[in-house]
Amino acid sequence: MEAEARLARKRALPASRWLLPAAVVVALVVYPFVVPPYLLSLLTEVLIYGIFAMSLDLLLGYTGLVSFGHAAFFGTGAYVAGIASVRLTNHMGVTLPLALVAAALAALVIGYLSIRTAGIYFLMLTLAFAQVLYAVAFKWTPVTGGSNGLSAIPRPALGLVAGGGELADPARFYLFILAIFLLVYFGLRRVVASPFGHALVGIRENEARMSAIGYDVGRYKLAAFVLAGVLAGLAGALETYLNVFVSPAELNWTTSGQVLVMVIIGGAGTLVGPVLGAGLVLLLQNLVSSQTDRWPMIMGGVFIVFVLVARFGIVGLWNRLATARLRRSPAVGDGP
Repeated sequence: MEAEARLARKRALPASRWLLPAAVVVALVVYPFVVPPYLLSLLTEVLIYGIFAMSLDLLLGYTGLVSFGHAAFFGTGAYVAGIASVRLTNHMGVTLPLALVAAALAALVIGYLSIRTAGIYFLMLTLAFAQVLYAVAFKWTPVTGGSNGLSAIPRPALGLVAGGGELADPARFYLFILAIFLLVYFGLRRVVASPFGHALVGIRENEARMSAIGYDVGRYKLAAFVLAGVLAGLAGALETYLNVFVSPAELNWTTSGQVLVMVIIGGAGTLVGPVLGAGLVLLLQNLVSSQTDRWPMIMGGVFIVFVLVARFGIVGLWNRLATARLRRSPAVGDGP
C-alpha cells in the first residue's frame, strides 16, 4: 500500500509542480495593471534585487564562497551603464553590454586574486576590493559625480521606435524587467542543475576531495565568480535604468551586507529563497522606514530572529512545515 501511495504521488507531481509557478508568473504579468505606481516601482526594484541576490547565492549557496564585496560588480554595472548613457548614447544595446563587460572584467580580476584565499580571508579580500572601487567612485568627481552621484541620466531606449520611448511607461519598463528576471532565473536553474552546477556543490561540500578526483577547483570557482559578477552587474545596470541616478552607495559595503542578508533570510542554496529574501527586506525597509528612523534596528532584529529560528531561511522553514504536514497526513490509499 505504501509503495502504491508513493507511486501515485510521483505521478501527480509533474502536473502539480508547475501549477504554482505558472500562477505566480500570470500574477506578475497582471500586476502592473491593477496596482498604484508606488507598488509597481517597489516590485520592479524587488525583481532587480532578486537578480542581484541570486547572483550572490551562486557563490554563497552553491559554491560556498562567502563574499562581502559583491556590491563591487553591482556598482560597476550601475556606473558604466550611467556614464555610457550620459556620454555616449542611451541605447540599451550599447550601454547594457558595456556594463556587463565591465562587471565581467572586474569579477575576473577580483576573483582571480580572491579565490587564492579561503574563509574569512576571502571575505575580507572581496570587501577590500569593493571599498577600493567605492573610493574611486567617491573621488573621481569629473566622471562619477563624486559624493553627489551621477544624475540626469537619460531614460534607456531599445531603439524600436522613433524617440526611444519604449520604456518610458512604468508598466512597460516593469514588464521588461520581469522578462529579464525570468530569463535569469530559469537560466540559473539550468546552470545549477548542469554538471557544472553539481561540481560547484561538490566544491562547497568537500573541496579537497573534488581536487583529488581531478577537478580544477580554482577554474570552477573563478567561472562561478565571473558569472555571479556579470549577473550582479546586470542588476546594477537595471537599477540605474530604474532610478536614472547612481551614487557611490551602490559600491559601499552596506549594499553588500544588504544583499547578503537577503540571501540568508530567503535561504541560501535555493534560487527562490534569495528572491523572497529581497522582497521581504525591501518591503520591510519601505514600510518600517516610513514609520520610524530606527528601522535599521528593527531590520537587525528580524535578521537575528531568522538566524536563531530559521537557519535555512524562508524556504527552509517552508520545507520543514511541509514535511511535518506530510508526516501528519495519511498516505493515499490508506484506510481511516
